[in-house]
Amino acid sequence: MKRHHKVVIVGGGTAGITVAAQLQKKDRSLDIAIIEPSEFHYYQPIWTLVGGGEFKKERSRRNTADYIPAGVTWIKTRVASFQPENNTVVTDEGEAVEYDFMVVAPGIQIDWEKVKGLPEALGKGGVCSNYGYENAEYTWEVLSNLKNGRALFTQPNTPVKCGGAPQKIMYLTADHLRRQGKLNDVDIQFMSPGETVFGVEKFRLALLKVIERYGIMFNYRKNLIEIKGKENIAVFEVTDKNGNMEIQNERYDMIHVVPPQSAPDFVKNSTLVDEEGWVDVDNGSLQHNRYPNIFSLGDVSGTTKAKTGAAVRKQAPVVSTNLMEMIKQGKITSTKVYNGYSSCPLVTGYGKLILAEFDYDNNPDPSFPFNMAKERRSMYYLKTKVLPILYWSGMLKGRA
Repeated sequence: MKRHHKVVIVGGGTAGITVAAQLQKKDRSLDIAIIEPSEFHYYQPIWTLVGGGEFKKERSRRNTADYIPAGVTWIKTRVASFQPENNTVVTDEGEAVEYDFMVVAPGIQIDWEKVKGLPEALGKGGVCSNYGYENAEYTWEVLSNLKNGRALFTQPNTPVKCGGAPQKIMYLTADHLRRQGKLNDVDIQFMSPGETVFGVEKFRLALLKVIERYGIMFNYRKNLIEIKGKENIAVFEVTDKNGNMEIQNERYDMIHVVPPQSAPDFVKNSTLVDEEGWVDVDNGSLQHNRYPNIFSLGDVSGTTKAKTGAAVRKQAPVVSTNLMEMIKQGKITSTKVYNGYSSCPLVTGYGKLILAEFDYDNNPDPSFPFNMAKERRSMYYLKTKVLPILYWSGMLKGRA
């Protein structure tokens, strides 16, 4: 079986739908197809707030069909492989979908199984994670019943979507305990495989004050490798400054796990990726470095390790503009480039948020004319009230 479309977009998440909508606005006659298997579309940034008891998970989910742009063909299946030399994508059903141009935007893969024992332990015994629609509400169940003991929060040694999320739920946990008068009864510890709290100095200093305020122990060079659910033991690889590694067991009453993440397997196993396993594109144009009729954006892109919806908001106009120029002129002539912008709304408590915005070089790139390293109620309101509306009614409709 074989079919052909002018533009094939692999992935109907934030990046794929946004680019499709923007292309439609530029040329209504353009033949576009989105390959996406999911019945539902999720606004994942509020899963932290679901875990913190602020929202019900259902507020994050809507029907994918309602957001596929009118006139765009929805191929509701999974991709099995790429054949870029033949300008072809092969689906799970064995159908060959040919294209003139392709946008690769299938998001990121959650590798739960890479932490031994995690799939079996998740969702019971205090083992929770906000990285999943079905998982986040259990975080709130564990948090709301936490009165004493040890609460551990982990971050993997891989890039993750929304790199600040592992810390956000920790701050909400600490603030919840403070409001319950139980903060001093719980030993809160963060386990980071890295060597810094945050990569941008201005925001690192601000977060250190938050960590001190809550009395959190922030541990470096600790990577979770196993959960022993029946024993309430988390196993970490701990590396010292000289590179020596040892295994440590840590007891927990609550542990919020952020699982390792990677490009989807069908992407990793293709010729599209760089040596780190992400789609190999030019940092500025987002055009593939070896296949000029292919573009990529979003979490699967190799441009940056800051994998956020805010990055997609800046990447999508670059892709749609440059792709249209390739279609009409056979080359890119515009100066539209992506500067590495990303935004991390760092929830530091209920009603408190630091909006960290930065570029490729980890320089602050603020959208507002005031000190964004300060905790602000207005920015919390922006995240909880304004950004969801802008997402559903703005981004996904092709409005930059």
